[in-house]
Amino acid sequence: MRYELYYWPEIQGRGELVRLALEEAGASYVDVARRRGSGVDAMSRMMDGGKRPPYAPPFLKAGRLVIAQVALILHHLGPRLKLVPRSEADRLWAHQLQLTITDLVKEIHDTHHPISSQLYYEDQRPAAKRYTREFWTHRVPKFLGYFENVLEQSRGPFVFGRKLSYVDLSLFQIVEGLRYAFPKRMRRYEKEIPRLVALRDRVAGRPRIAAYLRSDRRIPFNEWGIFRAYKELDG
Repeated sequence: MRYELYYWPEIQGRGELVRLALEEAGASYVDVARRRGSGVDAMSRMMDGGKRPPYAPPFLKAGRLVIAQVALILHHLGPRLKLVPRSEADRLWAHQLQLTITDLVKEIHDTHHPISSQLYYEDQRPAAKRYTREFWTHRVPKFLGYFENVLEQSRGPFVFGRKLSYVDLSLFQIVEGLRYAFPKRMRRYEKEIPRLVALRDRVAGRPRIAAYLRSDRRIPFNEWGIFRAYKELDG
């Protein structure tokens, strides 16, 4: 199977959670919108046509299937890429965790766009400062504390013990992104989440992930994606 991933070519964004799974598995895939020529146009045509068009990227073309929403894409890819255990209970547990990561990603995005994604950050800076303060006071401990406990209960280096899953790859991206967007806050907070930090290091050291992070396939963090570094928010 050669997969086609459709996502914006300038940002990591939500598409990065899918890229990490494809890269770790050594899957054959093309990042369509990053191709020279009409890649973005091809993505737009996919959203505008057909009986079951995706609402927005990222979406994945796998044979005749077109699958949107990150958690659902990973739920489909997980067993095929051997990035989730085989049992239905384990697959549903992974999907549940990934949906929780989806909630966290949305709240991270809202630290810089709490009013509307249609407004510039500069048009909502006071609200962003207040949202970010509340986010770090209440939501970060709740979300990251939850995943820290999941890792503790797993009794292994990964969410499923000794076997890496796509959930681990997504948690790696969460830690990396928060380090980029909030370096000061993360340095202070990481002592509260030693298992998540250790998980991040294990994932970063995996041969295929390490090679990917060094390659030009890994789009650098920037101020257009989910994780954005604004000094005034990093108190």
